Amino acid sequence: MKISVENISKKYRSKEVLSSVSFEAESGMQVGIVGKNGIGKSTLLSILAGVNKADGGKFLYEGRDLLADKDLRNKVCAYIPQEMPLISELSARDNLRMWYSDKALKKELSEGFLKTLGIDQFLKVNVRKMSGGMKKRLSIGCAIYADPRVLILDEPTASLDLECKGIINDYLDAFKKRGGIVVLATHDEKEIENCDALYLLKDKEMNKYVYDGSIKNLVDSF
Repeated sequence: MKISVENISKKYRSKEVLSSVSFEAESGMQVGIVGKNGIGKSTLLSILAGVNKADGGKFLYEGRDLLADKDLRNKVCAYIPQEMPLISELSARDNLRMWYSDKALKKELSEGFLKTLGIDQFLKVNVRKMSGGMKKRLSIGCAIYADPRVLILDEPTASLDLECKGIINDYLDAFKKRGGIVVLATHDEKEIENCDALYLLKDKEMNKYVYDGSIKNLVDSF
């Protein structure tokens, strides 16, 4: 399996935000997108997820353009923005039941990715009483109901404690081992270290970055 992002461009009125942004990834890869806040990382991810519209470019999956094929994109990709909406009046279980059949939910909670995310430990908790980490894990759990091949995540562990970061990173590792592709915007050192390829978005353009293990050197390049 392979994805290719080719020459994505985006303008807001007269301001160009993205210019000819391109990258590739194959099965089992985690691709990180880094850069200063407000540079366009979230815009790029929202375009790949179909939430925002590009002014030009393609997002190819096995040669088919996901930007032009909504049904295939929704089948292949799962998108987890920084703030994914959950129904605050409902429990974790009831939020999940909006997406999963009872049979599928039972299986995922007992032996699948929902188990990996630890959601089985807080099924009865109301969203309004959840910690930030619980909400993030539940958001991921809702997004992956269709067994996606590509995960698109915007700052998935921002502002979370170390335990929750560990749970999410373990899940991403398991997802990759099953052949999935992870594309994420991040500033988190552990997520950066886990990336198989890292791209720096700067001045509307994106280029591959060779990470030398120094966060300081990376930040200085922003």
